[in-house]
Amino acid sequence: MLQILFALGFASAAFAAGANGPIAQHQQLTWEHDAPWFGGLSGVEMRADGKQLTAISDRGRIIVADLSRDALGTLTGMEIIHSVALRDKNGAVMDKPEADAEGLAIAPDGSIFISYEGDHRIARTNLADGTPLQFIAPPEGALLRNNAGFEALAVDATGALYALPEDNRGDQIPLYKYQDGTWRIATYLENDSPFVPVGADFDDEGRLYLLERTVTPLGFRTRLRRIELSGGQASAVTLLQTLPARYDNLEALTVWRDAIGRTRVMMISDDNFLSVQETQVIELTITQ
Repeated sequence: MLQILFALGFASAAFAAGANGPIAQHQQLTWEHDAPWFGGLSGVEMRADGKQLTAISDRGRIIVADLSRDALGTLTGMEIIHSVALRDKNGAVMDKPEADAEGLAIAPDGSIFISYEGDHRIARTNLADGTPLQFIAPPEGALLRNNAGFEALAVDATGALYALPEDNRGDQIPLYKYQDGTWRIATYLENDSPFVPVGADFDDEGRLYLLERTVTPLGFRTRLRRIELSGGQASAVTLLQTLPARYDNLEALTVWRDAIGRTRVMMISDDNFLSVQETQVIELTITQ
């Protein structure tokens, strides 16, 4: 099937939190594919070498794509090599609202975890055929509404799952941790802005990267924060915060380290299957 990647240009550290912000390189692309199921990408994970990604769609699909890069590591092509519909516990292909996959995390042992909205749950999933292998119920008391569940899902180096609810109406956001069959609140993040969590990932130093989004009359705004977790406390640094309409509806986030030791970030937008939106692929290099 036809796949097209349009380069939209580069930007400098001017898009970071400050004039001398921590973003050294910025690449923006539009990803197009002629399959009717392509779109609505809401979660992504990168292979350690930066040359393959796994992504999910909020219409209930998981895909794997090989990535082409030049000698400098710049993204030049994306080819989908595997695609399968996500299935329910009976093996049937899911439809809305059960198919609303929002968060993706891949554990060190290769286990794939997907969080769903609507019927809120997390499923350990078979990549080959999209069937669930295990269900994890949300923590008791978590604030989860119909279209605002665990959009931000991540797994650390020990295999522990972390989840953040999208809907937060208090002054703190609970960061939930699931390990050894039990949920607990690892810490709280300050909820001091209109931004809500939509994507998360850990780097190889154990720092949590959090992608957040808000909607304004002029378009979407994006914020990217890096969070140090230590002793039950959280210390956050804003790496990127945009004005309205700088990007589309960025929801998917993945972090990895490239061949020359740079921390790299990819963010992908959910186009909502609307012609007025697009699947944007944003790559950043973090230097601080």
